[in-house]
Amino acid sequence: MKIHNFGAGPCILPQEVFKNASKGVLNLGNTGLSVLEISHRSNTFQSIFDQTKKLVLELMELSDVTHEVLFLQGGASSQFALVPMNFLKQKALYIDTGVWSEKAIAEARNFGQVEVLKNSSLEGYLKLPDLSIIRSGNYDYVHYTSNNTIYGTQFEDVLKTDCPLICDMSSDIFSKQIDFNLFDLIYAGAQKNIGPAGMTLVVIRKTFLDELVESRIIPTMFNYQKHIEKSGLLNTPPVFSIYVAMLNLTWLKEQGGLLHFDSYNKKKSFLVYKELERNTLFTPKIHIGSRSNMNITFDLVNQDLSSDFLEFSLSRGIHGIKGHRSLGGFRASLYNALSLDSVQCLVENLNVFERKYVD
Repeated sequence: MKIHNFGAGPCILPQEVFKNASKGVLNLGNTGLSVLEISHRSNTFQSIFDQTKKLVLELMELSDVTHEVLFLQGGASSQFALVPMNFLKQKALYIDTGVWSEKAIAEARNFGQVEVLKNSSLEGYLKLPDLSIIRSGNYDYVHYTSNNTIYGTQFEDVLKTDCPLICDMSSDIFSKQIDFNLFDLIYAGAQKNIGPAGMTLVVIRKTFLDELVESRIIPTMFNYQKHIEKSGLLNTPPVFSIYVAMLNLTWLKEQGGLLHFDSYNKKKSFLVYKELERNTLFTPKIHIGSRSNMNITFDLVNQDLSSDFLEFSLSRGIHGIKGHRSLGGFRASLYNALSLDSVQCLVENLNVFERKYVD
């Protein structure tokens, strides 16, 4: 029986990537060495490192003349602190849309004044604020999270502001076509659409680096400029995660890049939301206009059937749909590598479960 993995992360990657990665673990490019044992100072790894950076910039339609690419560690959660540590001089604006932005706000307050705008907590974080009406102020930067994996919300458009713009794109990066040039700093944990857990992507506009805080003592490993001065090799990088990211980004490019996945992911999510709206046993959690194409959250109308539904789904190869512990219910994550076939199986699963209890 085929397993359909709807887990929120670490998540599904293409089978082609798994196969090529396994070859690299045994014998990387006929070197006789595993990718797990090569030196990060070797020409072999330098080639992997350079190619991964090139793919990131190419897919984002950015240039190495204008932007720096770093592969750091500590997950996106480490960036909650590193961003304000490096760039918060006096005051920053944070958009609060739930758990991840709340964590980022808490870290930022250790380094300066934080203004929280458009807090949607009164909606239970199930409806996003309208960011088109935001009026820019005298901020060092504006920060927001583009997609929230827990609640299943996603901003369709890029926030408009004349202040430096920073975005946590951990769960929807490379899933749709957007103008990445509108951002001054982007960060994302790898374990969604980039590659395996263990590496965090950071992309910084070079001119934004002029805004680095100079008066604050920043530990070397937490200083973006120090990493850049060492060409991203300040310490031993997450070699294997970078290697698999290269394989995955190559696959993404070969499939047609972000333009292809923009359309493909919308098609997948449309099928699921359509069934949830039709099905008499289920209801989507998120308001129309705030719904994510990456993480679809939903409930049973009769929550006493929850255990039965999970067991029924597992018996049909549907894995990873239990909702986050803080929200409950169910969640289907439709990352790039999840096939349309798997989505159709989920829709059929919802349909058959309804017939089982309604007929």
